[in-house]
Amino acid sequence: MGLLDSFGALVSSIIAGIVMLVFGILSFFVTVFIVQMGAELAGYTPSGDFVVLSAALLATGAIIAGATPMSGSTDTAE
Repeated sequence: MGLLDSFGALVSSIIAGIVMLVFGILSFFVTVFIVQMGAELAGYTPSGDFVVLSAALLATGAIIAGATPMSGSTDTAE
């Protein structure tokens, strides 16, 4: 059964990777929309490359912050 367990773990890892990639792309598109609408509300008209750059930085920061465990909130010593 070791081979089937390894194959199942491989398939689940591939599916998890695909789901994470899809959510990363969706969060990037939402962030692009938010940055562009925020710039318009502020009266700025940035070019597309600056909108994409700022959205990429914000989405990357959000993904990394969501993946990093918070060491201060996992206080198990009571």
